[in-house]
Amino acid sequence: MKRRARALSTAALVAALLGTAACGPAGLSPTASTGSVGQTPPSTPTAEAAPAASSQPGQQAVPTALAVLATLPVKGRAPLTGYDRGAFGQPWADVDRNGCGTRDDILARDLTGAVVQPGTGDCVVHSGILADPYTGTTISFAKGDGTSVDIDHVVALGNAWQTGAFAWDTGKRTALANDPLNLLAVDYSANRQKGDGDAATWLPANRSYRCAYVARQVAVKASYGLWVTPAERDAIARVLQTCRGEPVPAPAAVPAPATEPAPAPGAGYANCAAARAAGAAPLHRGDPGYSTAMDGDGDGTACE
Repeated sequence: MKRRARALSTAALVAALLGTAACGPAGLSPTASTGSVGQTPPSTPTAEAAPAASSQPGQQAVPTALAVLATLPVKGRAPLTGYDRGAFGQPWADVDRNGCGTRDDILARDLTGAVVQPGTGDCVVHSGILADPYTGTTISFAKGDGTSVDIDHVVALGNAWQTGAFAWDTGKRTALANDPLNLLAVDYSANRQKGDGDAATWLPANRSYRCAYVARQVAVKASYGLWVTPAERDAIARVLQTCRGEPVPAPAAVPAPATEPAPAPGAGYANCAAARAAGAAPLHRGDPGYSTAMDGDGDGTACE
């Protein structure tokens, strides 16, 4: 099972992380740098003091999370006033236009042996095995069980709201809420314990994952122009002092879709009227006769 890749190149990520902190990902409007408390002098090591993560010969070195942390604005937490999950757009929106919701994209990426439910356009993940990064345990996932696997926002949406996202438009909030860099399949109960906590209030029980966890938070905050609170900055720095070479992670790739099969003989349709006349409509991605030309809204279903 494969889906369209969303990953940026490592070089592009480096440029984004080391560019102007107020700029989000390409195509998104800059974030207003708003807060009620002035910037606090950083206590973390400077970018120059932190070692660069290793790179292949001829490639630009990926900066360490510790170095990027030192570039983040440090401010007090803004009020939660006005926060609502709906402010971050439709949950699990198909922002990459691959015909599948973000939740299933992440399950397909993070589960081993993922099994897709038939008749869902190669989208809905029915079962699989998760090596949970937060607890260090192995979890069997089955769709509908409700209490095994969640998709966590590594930078929680409530935290994002209070560190800059309150000033964004819905489009940028939707991008953050569905960005694979900010999403992980994790143990259900650990995600509930975390809630909207930042690194100052919650860290994974699995200590061996803490460096990677806070490095991902740093990468997300740098990419989207979010700030950190003094307590959050200090908590992240304490973790990274144990792994000073921890790199900022590259965006997590969502597997690419299989190539659309050619229509079976006699199953190609000139248009939706022909498909309806043949009793074949609607056509789903992967069905004989499906074509993107007839899928006007790009949702994976043609001739609805």
